[in-house]
Amino acid sequence: MARKEGGAGRALRIDLRRLLPLVGATVLLVAGAFSAWQAWLIADEGDAAERTRAAQRQTVKALDDLIGSKRQQVQRVLAESGLAGSPDDHAAVAERLRAQLKGVHAVEVYSGGLDEVVRANYREFGYAKAAQLMAALGANEPPPASTSLHGNERRLTMVEPVAADGGVRAWIWLEYPFDDVAARFEAASPGAGRIELRQGDGHDSLSLLSHGSRSAELEPEGQRVAGTSLYVFAAMPRAFIVIPHSEALAVLLALVGFGGGAFLLWALRRRPVVEVEAEPEEPVLVADVVRKPRLPPAPSATAALPRPAAKAPEEVDPSIFRAYDIRGVAGSTLTPGVAHRIGQAIGALMAERDLREIVVGRDGRLSGPELAGALSDGLRAAGIDVIDLGMVPTPLVYFAAYHFGTGCGVSVTGSHNPADHNGFKIVIGGETLAEDAIADLHRRIVENRLPSDGVGTWREQPVVDAYVSRIVGDVAAERRLKVVVDAGNGVAGLVAPRVLEDIGCEVIPLYCDVDGRFPNHHPDPSDPRNLGDLIAAVHTVGADLGVAFDGDGDRLGVVTQAGEIIYPDRLLMLFAQDVLARNPGATVIYDVKCTGHLRPVIQEAAGVPLMWRTGHSLIKAKMRETGAALAGEMSGHFFFADNNRWYGFDDGIYAAARLLEIVAGDLEERGVAELFDSLPKSVSTPELKLPMEEGAPARFMEAFRASATFDDARVTTIDGIRVDWPDGWGLVRASNTTPVLVFRFDADSGKALERVKQAFRQRLLAVDRNLALPF
Repeated sequence: MARKEGGAGRALRIDLRRLLPLVGATVLLVAGAFSAWQAWLIADEGDAAERTRAAQRQTVKALDDLIGSKRQQVQRVLAESGLAGSPDDHAAVAERLRAQLKGVHAVEVYSGGLDEVVRANYREFGYAKAAQLMAALGANEPPPASTSLHGNERRLTMVEPVAADGGVRAWIWLEYPFDDVAARFEAASPGAGRIELRQGDGHDSLSLLSHGSRSAELEPEGQRVAGTSLYVFAAMPRAFIVIPHSEALAVLLALVGFGGGAFLLWALRRRPVVEVEAEPEEPVLVADVVRKPRLPPAPSATAALPRPAAKAPEEVDPSIFRAYDIRGVAGSTLTPGVAHRIGQAIGALMAERDLREIVVGRDGRLSGPELAGALSDGLRAAGIDVIDLGMVPTPLVYFAAYHFGTGCGVSVTGSHNPADHNGFKIVIGGETLAEDAIADLHRRIVENRLPSDGVGTWREQPVVDAYVSRIVGDVAAERRLKVVVDAGNGVAGLVAPRVLEDIGCEVIPLYCDVDGRFPNHHPDPSDPRNLGDLIAAVHTVGADLGVAFDGDGDRLGVVTQAGEIIYPDRLLMLFAQDVLARNPGATVIYDVKCTGHLRPVIQEAAGVPLMWRTGHSLIKAKMRETGAALAGEMSGHFFFADNNRWYGFDDGIYAAARLLEIVAGDLEERGVAELFDSLPKSVSTPELKLPMEEGAPARFMEAFRASATFDDARVTTIDGIRVDWPDGWGLVRASNTTPVLVFRFDADSGKALERVKQAFRQRLLAVDRNLALPF
């Protein structure tokens, strides 16, 4: 038995010596085949992407042709039937069009001034239809074709003008089946990628149809179907590539695998077969076997290949850390990598204060989803639990921090800045970060004091319903006012119309569809040029007032039926009178850009006026310090903290509701125009801005402060230089949000205003005679 076992052991060792090279050859050949497959995937990646891109282009063209043919058919029927010459009998025209237009579901005809739409009950008429028709007024072209739900069935809707005598005599609203759109979309062949049809540009837009691989991730921008609000997005195919992304490397690995495997097989065939000798008489015990020391393994072909270097963290531009928030250009100074590190820095600060949960929301900018996701990942890496509010106005982020009890929140927003900008407004422990606290985040990043091993959670949580209910429970309009709401395609369009309607107003929406490109006008109500469409709409529909919001909904602009812009410092007079009537002796804060008439109005209403620095973060900090009941800025930020009615944060939507409550309650005694006429009025300029290079405004202000003297006036230097004379004042300061100098002038008369401006001109040009002053 001993000899049998020993002989079997020797036979087994002989077999293993022949088996190991065979196994090695097999492994190398499989690795070579896998590397060859990887090389093919990498080589085909460009072609696969082009197939998806071609499907996207073909789909856009097919839908372009479809929409164009429908528009041409409508205009051809109008021309051939003579309906364009006599569209006054709307019902008859609609019936004839319905009979002659192929495949149309519904046709409705409205007057050129859309009087019927203005007077409609929008709950019954339909908000989407009203917004689509109202967008036609004052536009250079018909509003884009869109889609809507009819029960559970989606329809394509269009608006076409009936032109006559250089104007528009009527508007035709048409509803078509969605089947033609769906058929052309489904005809595309995106290969291994995916295309998606969405209503609106951006990942927060409404997804209508999707075709292709669900695993592929959509690109941030889609291609627009001409004359519509429809966009075709593409998602590039995602190949299973696990090696470094190099075709040359993949080919090399394949050659090494195939070559090494072939060599081992060749060597195995040439090795002679060793015969097993006769087994000895005595058994060979395992203990008697002399073991040779194990040799180090031979270096493999792949071991000599260079390992890819670790990716260095992105450089963070210090200029994005501003006085009271973080602002940068998306994709340039503000990337997902930078956002992730900012999230880690915020999380580190929260952890030091024993705060573990935060709300995160974003406005409607195209870069918002990616930046908000990266920020949230950074927060979670720091061990912070994230509540994702989705796309909401900035005030709802502030509200959610109270409502959910986190005391912490970040709004991912570019506010009123250009469409390619974005940033972060940050609240930690109820404090809006500003100045040193913002700089501290930058220092943490530079010094790499960023926690990264946390396991924070993430969950979605809606907040809009709670926000609306909270305002409606606090504010009510005694009379039904007609109000035009211009959201400038900003995120306030999701919430403001609903709030104002629910407090008892009739709302006419204007540019309330969220579009991060801001195609109609810039979302900045502090610039009068952005209020032209609102003024025209208020006049056209006979509204009592028009209200406008900035890109993230924390600022308010107001116009009257007469076309007058009610600047925020005059609105603050009205708010101060209302708040102080119930809170005599309370402090009211206003920034250095507000009119000199504000101080006596506050004093006459038994309040304590306090001028302070510009900036929402700085104003809120001063309110906490002083216990102020109200504050406001010339930019349109309003802060209510009276009798626990509101929370003291800047909220353009809530401010609009409070304004309409005041106006509606005053209508018994006087009209809207009389109410505003009762407020002191001066001759003033809006905010005037002089763009400069990054950093230049601050340098100029240092030189101006050192050299300029105003011996005959009171000079205030808490924020720039404000100079007050008995009959007027002027201001110059460096903006904290954009690289510009900001000017404002205000006086009792035009003559006094010109004298104030001239005094500033002389001293400004003495510092730099090349300044292209905007006044």
